[in-house]
Amino acid sequence: MATFLLEVGTEELPASFVDEALTQWRSRIPQVLAENYLTPTAIDFYGTPRRLAVVIQGLPEVQPDREEEVKGPPAQAAFKDGKPTKAAEGFAQKQGVNLSALEIRPTEKGEFVFVQKTVLGRPVAEMLAEQVPAWITGLEGKRLARWGDGDLRFSRPIRWLITLLDETVLPVQMGNGSETLRSDRLSQGHRVLHPEPIAIAHADAYLETLRSAFVEPDPEQRRRLILEQVQAAAEQLQGQAAIAPGLLQEVINLVEWPTAVVGQFDAEYLELPSEVTITVMESHQRYFPVLDPVNAQQLLPNFITISNGDPAKSTIIAAGNERVIRARLADGKFFFKADRALSLEAYVPRLETVTFQQDLGTMRAKVERVQQIADRIADQLQVTADDRVQIQRTTLLCKADLVTQMVGEFPELQGVMGQKYAVAAGEPEAVATGIFEHYLPKGAGDALPQTLTGQVTGLADRLDTLVGIFSLGMIPSGSSDPFALRRAATAIVNIIWAANLPLNLQHLLETTAADAGALRPKIDTASLLQQLKDFFLQRIRTLLQEGGIDYDLVNAVLGENDPEYTERALQDLLDVRDRAHFLQQIRTNGLLAQIYETVNRSSRLAVEGKLDTTQLDPQAIIQLDLFKQPSESAFYQALISLVPQTQAAQQARDYQKLIDALAQITPTVSAFFDGPQSVLVMDPDLEVRQNRLYLLSLLRNHARVLADFGAIVKG
Repeated sequence: MATFLLEVGTEELPASFVDEALTQWRSRIPQVLAENYLTPTAIDFYGTPRRLAVVIQGLPEVQPDREEEVKGPPAQAAFKDGKPTKAAEGFAQKQGVNLSALEIRPTEKGEFVFVQKTVLGRPVAEMLAEQVPAWITGLEGKRLARWGDGDLRFSRPIRWLITLLDETVLPVQMGNGSETLRSDRLSQGHRVLHPEPIAIAHADAYLETLRSAFVEPDPEQRRRLILEQVQAAAEQLQGQAAIAPGLLQEVINLVEWPTAVVGQFDAEYLELPSEVTITVMESHQRYFPVLDPVNAQQLLPNFITISNGDPAKSTIIAAGNERVIRARLADGKFFFKADRALSLEAYVPRLETVTFQQDLGTMRAKVERVQQIADRIADQLQVTADDRVQIQRTTLLCKADLVTQMVGEFPELQGVMGQKYAVAAGEPEAVATGIFEHYLPKGAGDALPQTLTGQVTGLADRLDTLVGIFSLGMIPSGSSDPFALRRAATAIVNIIWAANLPLNLQHLLETTAADAGALRPKIDTASLLQQLKDFFLQRIRTLLQEGGIDYDLVNAVLGENDPEYTERALQDLLDVRDRAHFLQQIRTNGLLAQIYETVNRSSRLAVEGKLDTTQLDPQAIIQLDLFKQPSESAFYQALISLVPQTQAAQQARDYQKLIDALAQITPTVSAFFDGPQSVLVMDPDLEVRQNRLYLLSLLRNHARVLADFGAIVKG
């Protein structure tokens, strides 16, 4: 069995592209091999800033032979009077078989000609040489570029190409204008530690050859080395390294031979908020901060960086890093002092100079809209007078730090500095915390706001953005979502659910959409509102399914093209969440199965009754004189007893009461359908038929208080 090596050598790749490319290859290459009837024993993927590579082990020299069945022309066209026509002859010639190999078989569309043939396997070397260019050019990424005078696009210029099958170089060429990339066995070692080219003698020798040239091609091995070195360096400083996962992943793909280098800065900069110092280190310099092991909130005046240079020059490298961070921290210290010369409120008028969106005005105008939406949210929540004052103060100041010097230099600190400056200005703690929290969550898995001020301000801010951008027709499509509207809508739902906020989202969307229409009369507010509702319903659907709710149960609480359910969901997000989880619970414990068949059968037939789905009282519509069997009367009495139980379940949102009541009358309904005194629902007498359909419709309506059982596909 053979080993194949592909290495694509480049100029320094963006760290993110290395991960993206290897992820794409992990998906694509095994698929291509399977399509070519190859099952290797192992496939390993490697990447550094200067190369992407894959090593495929356990390949045969030749693809396995296989039997293949090919469908040809209709028998009527292939044979006439028992003799083959030109259609048959052409098909046989194309498939490389004799006419005697053709078979006539019946199909759903009539008789067709088939051939069963043996396809000989191709040499694997030939197949791989054909596939390699597509593996390379098929990689997708941001800002792919051309170089030279050719049309070849890649993240960075490709400088060498290795295609080895064991020790043999497979001939692969990729044209790029006047320049042609030709495969070879020559790779490149570390730029500094081994600047000479290196020859890969055999595909199996790839790792050891690169490591001998001071290149660690395995990202996981570099991860381990970086973690070990950073942690050891922190221990020598009698501290604890703060290793952010995102930073670690980026650094892994910035170096080929990692070396931890320790640096220090003046202790005076520890007076800065730790968030400023950490942002300077992590986001701008790719350094790992060092924390006091006793007080994790306190930084030590040190940092650890991962060098890709000569370890013998670590002292010089550290000195250079120290000069850079000293200048950055000096800037931060100046900005911090200058910003605090004014109160946070003094920055609010300056928001007039910052554009939120060209057609939606300035950030100052956005703040005013957020205040108005927040006031409506406060009305719905019936907050206290003190809470309302704090919410209004938070919304007024929530964007003020955007025009401070610190956030102008370090945008990542928006909200963080707003909180710091609010505290310095003597604002209440709830206001300061709310300013910071209204940006939460910043991404998937991030913390949610815990204070009422943070929750209300965050909801109002996102609602304003969603409605405003939607009103411009800039609705996310595909992967395009420049304003992160999907994330905003998801955050709104998650905040409401996590904090159990009894909000009517539909009303908030209606009033905010109406505000947008008042500002721009040409907007079709009805269409805008429908688009927003559909958008939120899709987010709710996704979140419920991600939370472990079966798809059909999600359909049952959200409805399938059922306005009553969709509006109910948006009017009460807590209720739709609770009903979905309750349905999943009773499916798991078997209670759903006990009532499913009866309720579902009733729901299907009830469609013919055309009864208002909100009607619950049988006394208002059932005609007792039309009963012909005792089972009808029993069904009627069961429905009467069901009314107060359903109403109690509705009022208390205790759906267990409803399920227990439905389970109690299930035998009565079963007897109506199938017992000794059962009835034919679709009776020839139209009045009798309608009366019986009303009985079933009433049962369906009671069940609809929980969910649309017609959407549930299994018990």
